[in-house]
Parts: sequence; C-alpha cells; structure tokens
Amino acid sequence: MSDVQININSKTYSAIGQAGHHTAIADFKLSLKSGEFICLVGPSGCGKTTLLNIIADLDNDYEGEIMVGQEHTHPKIGYIFQNPRLLPWRTVRENIELVLDSHQSAAIIDPLLEVMQLTQSQHVYPERLSLGMSRRVSIIRAFAVDPEVLLMDEPFVSLDAPTARQVRELLLKLWQERPHTVLFVTHDLREAIALADRLIFLSASPMTVISEITVPIPRSERHNEQAIEAFRQQLINDYPAIKKLL
Repeated sequence: MSDVQININSKTYSAIGQAGHHTAIADFKLSLKSGEFICLVGPSGCGKTTLLNIIADLDNDYEGEIMVGQEHTHPKIGYIFQNPRLLPWRTVRENIELVLDSHQSAAIIDPLLEVMQLTQSQHVYPERLSLGMSRRVSIIRAFAVDPEVLLMDEPFVSLDAPTARQVRELLLKLWQERPHTVLFVTHDLREAIALADRLIFLSASPMTVISEITVPIPRSERHNEQAIEAFRQQLINDYPAIKKLL
C-alpha cells in the first residue's frame, strides 16, 4: 500500500434551470496514510459521495489530481455503497466471486466469510438475507479485491443500532486482520469516533476540509460507549461549528 494525495481544485455542475455553474468542491486537499482509517463527517448534500466517486475514477470531470505514492494515478479501489447492490439471481458466494478470478476465489473468499460470520449463508440468495447480512456481503466483496483504498459511503445507514454495532465490530475485526486504507463517510459522530484514526470535518457546499482531528481513544477501548460519548462532547465543546455538521 502507498500513501494517497487528493487535491481537487474545483468540481462544478451545471446549475439546473439557471445560468452558470454550481461549485460542489473547492480547494480540497487530503492526505491518506497507508493503512489509516479516516472518517469524513459533513452536512448532507455537501459533496461527500461526489468526492468518493472522483477518487474511484467514476467521475473525471474535475480540476485537480490524485497521486498514489509519487505517481499521478487513481488507486485500486474497493467501494461499499449505501445500497449493498447484490445481484438477486446470484448467491452470496457468487456475488463475491464476480470481482475475482475463478482460480483464486476459494482461498480469498472462505476466510472472509468466516470473519464476517457468513459461512453458513454463502449459498443463500440475497432475498433471504437481512439488510445487515447484505451489508456484510458487500464488505467482503470490497475487501476481496485487496484494494489500495477502501471507500465506504454510509454503509450502515438504516440499520437498527444493535445490528449497526455488530456489523461495525465485524468490519473492525476484518480491517485489523487485513489493514487497508479506509475512507468512511458517516453522519454519526459516535460511529466516526468508534472507527477512525482521524476525523475529517467538511464544510457545506462548496465542500472543503475545515478541521482534522486525531482520535486519542486506544483501539482497545473503542467499545466503551462512555469514552466515546465523552470525546464527542469534548469535540462539540471545543469546536462548536461541528454540531452544525451533524
């Protein structure tokens, strides 16, 4: 894995029904250290998904550059969307195999299924999965390609609190066993604190970085809800503008 530098000078859209353009992202700079877990926190509609699409090379209409190490290129990406996007006519295992060469699939998929507690469900079709299970399948599929950067766009949205906690803990277990550079979008500050090495707070459109804060809570204590809440309150007290972003 290599460090990734993201510099987006400008990302604009044509304004529907109006003359001119709407600037979604401006003067955005972010450095991702290899193996770092970063959470992006910002108001709804500020441009977070647009940013992920640019990093994933799904949107090339912007001014700026992305560098992997010393090269001007996009990193190899694993992308976990809000919707699991599983093909309904393929089983859990078959949905994961789509991103792999057939000769390597078993050696890669079997350990991932075990960590995410889906071994017994690998031959089940998506219609029989709970939403939490479907999200776990999408996590496996993204890890299976061994990406340089793993993008996660609010992957636990609409899950009830106990299910979200379970999937979050399984994600962390998998990430700690197989470190990847992660860029994780969330509106939930408690979730961000529980997951991240570093929090990136973003402004409303045009989106830019307004603050970067390292999470001081040791990984071994991230299950402690009181410690997480105490740090959340500290952030809100020290940076009152953060509350407006949530």
